[in-house]
Amino acid sequence: MDNLKNYVIRINNNSQTKNLVNDLLGTKIAGFETLENKRGLLFSKSEVERFIDEEERHDVKVLTKDSSQSLKSMSSGEQKKALLQYLLSSKPDFLVLINPFDNLDTTTRKKLEKQLISISKSIILVQLISRLDDVLPIQAGFFKLDDNHLEKYSSLHTFLNANQKTKPQFIGTIPAPLHDIEVESDELINFNKVSVSFDGRKILNAIDWTIKKGEFWHLIGPNGSGKTTLLSMITGDSHKGYGQDLSIFGHKKGSGESVWDLKKNIGYYTPSMTDKFKGYHTVENMIISGFYDSIGLYIPPSDQEKNLVISWLTLLQLHHKRNTLFLDLTMGEKRLVMTARAMIKHPPLLILDEPTAGLDDKSASLFIALVNKIAQESDTAIIFVSHRKETGLYPQFNYVLEIKPSGSTGSTEKEKNS
Repeated sequence: MDNLKNYVIRINNNSQTKNLVNDLLGTKIAGFETLENKRGLLFSKSEVERFIDEEERHDVKVLTKDSSQSLKSMSSGEQKKALLQYLLSSKPDFLVLINPFDNLDTTTRKKLEKQLISISKSIILVQLISRLDDVLPIQAGFFKLDDNHLEKYSSLHTFLNANQKTKPQFIGTIPAPLHDIEVESDELINFNKVSVSFDGRKILNAIDWTIKKGEFWHLIGPNGSGKTTLLSMITGDSHKGYGQDLSIFGHKKGSGESVWDLKKNIGYYTPSMTDKFKGYHTVENMIISGFYDSIGLYIPPSDQEKNLVISWLTLLQLHHKRNTLFLDLTMGEKRLVMTARAMIKHPPLLILDEPTAGLDDKSASLFIALVNKIAQESDTAIIFVSHRKETGLYPQFNYVLEIKPSGSTGSTEKEKNS
């Protein structure tokens, strides 16, 4: 292609990304003259979700028409691979990529990066990225989108200097709970040679894993390796734990505990949870609902509960937004609030499943600072699930469980300081 030129646009959680994408695909924008009169297509998580919805609503398979597997059942890596193949088959002049490496394991990410570098030699790539680490090593023009304002940089050097990462800190300490939650055993979770299969395919093979009070664990593994299955046995959302040598909070699985007995000891957050909170709940009520494990607040809170929430919001520097609707917060603010909601009772175990996916560098750094504070100032054990090694995440003592592909045994080891 003549006069080929790629682009990098730094976006943040306040950027009007949808408007920009519509403009890139449909109209002329100053600074992007090489895209004029050319056909562009979108590579994004929202496009994957659109095709999943098409399959489920209308039983129309587009990306997976040559596969017996549904798009929804595929791993994030498989979904993105299927989408990219479909887009390339349409022979576009340029591709708009929105955070292409989110939710991908290290191996899949490297493969996609290599493929995109190769594609950039014949197809224009417009990268919209929230994290500086995701910029492809190709020649490009550099921009930043703040709200609807697009700023151009003269070089990669000026772009990087203007968008340096920050290391935020929270002032104050983690608020104490109203009541302590007692568990009988120092060992919160114990897997002993636990194996799981689906339709004859082994997902987990002889997993040994013990989590004790106050420990900080990093759970890693390729897309589709069984991390979600492992977590669902801890939370009680999977029946695969029955008949296994598995103890949760001192009780052997299947000994009469209910799902709610387990959940009262667990704080849990994953970004997909945010989609369930579509009501008109204030930020204050959203955190208070963590006392009741409800979606929103339907019971008048006590003064003690309100005061505790004020303490959390003061720590998060969000006290001025206590009466703001949760839906009106930025993505980064929502995740801080949801983590406070999960921690409001100081549960023995906090599970954070890909909590920084989709966040910009500033919001991710703020979130990591909060997680570190929780680890250092509470007795809550933490399971942090992430493909991305977040800078500055790990405190001095920390462990990792790596789940390997093809149902092989997970391995535990001490994580080295980063």
